[in-house]
Amino acid sequence: MAFILGIAFIGIQEAGAAVPALHGFAELDYGAKVSDDNTQRDNFNLLEQRLQLKAMYAVAGENYFAEKSSVLNFKGDFTVDEYFSGKTDFELREFDLSTTPYDWLDLKAGRQILTWGTGDYLFVNDLFPKDYVSFFIGRDDEYLKKPSDAMKMSFFPSLVNVDFIISKFEPNTIAEGDRLSFFDSFQGGIAGTNSDRDLLEPPLQPSNLEYALRTYRNSGSHESAFYYFRGFDKNPTSYKDEAARRLFYPRLDVYGTSFRGATLGGIGNIEFGYYNSREDSDGSNRLIANSLFKILTGYEKDLGNDLKVGLQYLYEQTLDYGNYKANLLSTDFVFDESRHLLTQRITKLYKNQTIAVSLFNFYSPSSKDGYVRPAVSYNITDQWKAAFGANLPWGEDDLTEFGQMKKNKNVFVRARYSF
Repeated sequence: MAFILGIAFIGIQEAGAAVPALHGFAELDYGAKVSDDNTQRDNFNLLEQRLQLKAMYAVAGENYFAEKSSVLNFKGDFTVDEYFSGKTDFELREFDLSTTPYDWLDLKAGRQILTWGTGDYLFVNDLFPKDYVSFFIGRDDEYLKKPSDAMKMSFFPSLVNVDFIISKFEPNTIAEGDRLSFFDSFQGGIAGTNSDRDLLEPPLQPSNLEYALRTYRNSGSHESAFYYFRGFDKNPTSYKDEAARRLFYPRLDVYGTSFRGATLGGIGNIEFGYYNSREDSDGSNRLIANSLFKILTGYEKDLGNDLKVGLQYLYEQTLDYGNYKANLLSTDFVFDESRHLLTQRITKLYKNQTIAVSLFNFYSPSSKDGYVRPAVSYNITDQWKAAFGANLPWGEDDLTEFGQMKKNKNVFVRARYSF
């Protein structure tokens, strides 16, 4: 970060330029609970004021970085969180330097948002960190993706394009009982403030850096891609010490591919991923998550008159399931071998596209659970925007993905002023 700050200072000093203009927004968010749980607040799980500032600066002057079309990018959020009694915080979401040393190479270093893959709210080969607490309480979709401290290198040879990323481990932000309740195996059911777990992150050292590779090629209106990831599961899916209630993030290799392009008058996609559990390759250790296979397929179509629909199907298969079951204890919870998940998105625009009405629905026939996300947004003026919606997870069993979240239902409103 100090290196990037130094480049900004040198460029501005040499060019005699003013500090880059700041843009952003101020926002008030509120989410009222419509179900009971045992978290810190009874009436709401979202009440905060947010100020986001962002700026971009093209390095100027007579120096190497100016010659290589270097750009500095900054985005940061100041928040006052009334859920935690007015706690103030600052999150540096982006602070990076982009440069082009050669015609065939782009570099981007620093804090940045990383994403790839073909899914809509579903991720197969995107192993970059997510914030699922923001997702379930009603923050803007922007906050589903967490920033990473990373170096991204993009190569452009003649046959395929290549992205290669080296990053520091950053876990997913998940429910921990203070703001959102969840299924806690140590408590034997859905837990809130009574949850008592220790999540052990891998220490920051060179051997724990993560690597992600994507090669992709466009052919007409179609794109094909291949992926490789070597790092850690972003969720604490495995047990380090049951007696001490310690969970950890196991080492993981992921190999995948995807295809996306024009299909039957719309856009179709299919994506595969093989998750290799490096610490339990044969699935015989009951304390470590097994390897997985995932396949995602989707289709979206513009039906005209500002109406869009999208459908997805995700299949997950736990590998070496026989070894997993054979090594379980009689007191262990048993998870299913396979999972089917369907999603549907409908979006309709009104009033010269200033009003957007959408419905996103997750439904798993195998887990017998789901999650409904209706939303309405209204661009009142160029500066003012209001959004309303709800988060309505449900499920028959407490230990399924959405069933464990069923006590976190809320309705939310956001008001934003952009400048």
